[in-house]
Amino acid sequence: MTVNLLDFDLEGLAAYCERHGEKRFRATQLFRWIHQRGASDFSQMTDLAKSLREKLQGSAEVRSLPVVAEHISADGTIKWLFDVGAGDAVEAVFIPEDDRGTLCISSQAGCAVNCRFCSTGHQGFSRNLTTAEILAQLWHAEHFLRRRAGTTERVISNVVMMGMGEPLQNYAALVPALRTMLDDHAYGLSRRRVTVSTSGVVPMMDRLGADCPVALAVSLHAPNDPLRDNLVPLNRKYPIAELLDACNRYLEHAPRDFITFEYCMLDGVNDLPEHAEQLVALVRGHAGRGVSCKFNLIPFNPFPASGLLRSPAARVQAFSKILSDAGIVTTVRKTRGDDIDAACGQLAGDVKDRTRVGERIARQRTVMLVPVGPQAGSS
Repeated sequence: MTVNLLDFDLEGLAAYCERHGEKRFRATQLFRWIHQRGASDFSQMTDLAKSLREKLQGSAEVRSLPVVAEHISADGTIKWLFDVGAGDAVEAVFIPEDDRGTLCISSQAGCAVNCRFCSTGHQGFSRNLTTAEILAQLWHAEHFLRRRAGTTERVISNVVMMGMGEPLQNYAALVPALRTMLDDHAYGLSRRRVTVSTSGVVPMMDRLGADCPVALAVSLHAPNDPLRDNLVPLNRKYPIAELLDACNRYLEHAPRDFITFEYCMLDGVNDLPEHAEQLVALVRGHAGRGVSCKFNLIPFNPFPASGLLRSPAARVQAFSKILSDAGIVTTVRKTRGDDIDAACGQLAGDVKDRTRVGERIARQRTVMLVPVGPQAGSS
């Protein structure tokens, strides 16, 4: 059976090489070729022994994901829709800014958490992605962007696990992917610049803090349990007090000295002054010491099944002012990629209905099987 080398972090690749009678430094060479140079053809890897290249040709591959669609926004945001098989598709979004390039990556096909304001949750859950499928999104995007810019320098400086899915419910595949993102022989990203977003899977927050602490964003969205139970069903299992306790435990290991709380602004639901005041009391007073945090207020992107509306801009600003006046760092997320449905909460939630993704994947697979001219099939 052919092994996809994108499934391995460096330790995993070293173990793979050792099983084939190769020394550890060969794994480091191979890792650099794959991730730093974007190579997928073993014959290009000229500093590898010919015998190793021949072994790899018969037993391994570097396989990315087929791209079903690519959309480039007027503001430079790029969204890719990747085929992960069996009619499922996931999305990744690149957001360019003056001082950084951020890639938003998916961890699952669909999502089981079913937050009321998230269109991905309304799609339902299909399956976890493999480590290779998580990393393939970064591998494809990074090397596509380098070719587009005509550079060999790194383009993506930040990765956020905020695409489709709850990353901490796919922990076994997530951690090797994170380790590869951080590895200096691969993408060399700072722990401060890799963010895992969670709706609050408390036991796995503790494990992540011990195994691979990166920046953490917690989808809070409500200042009290009754409201959060309604918006984020996982709260019924891990209520706010338990979640904030876990945040404080995580901060003992985290590369940043704060947790980012994501807060989707929903008209008349969680955006009133009293909600902001409850948040201040919550994060200032929890367990007698509070939680070191910042808030990221997110404009809601409406979709028909939610029955929810976006908070008016004036109310968002008033909400932000209450938090800021209490000394809590608060930002309002700029909407990006609206013209290509790449904004927060829109990822692939209605993609099956709106883009007939199954039909498009089937068409693409058919095209891939049909010779396109006299050079088809030639090397």
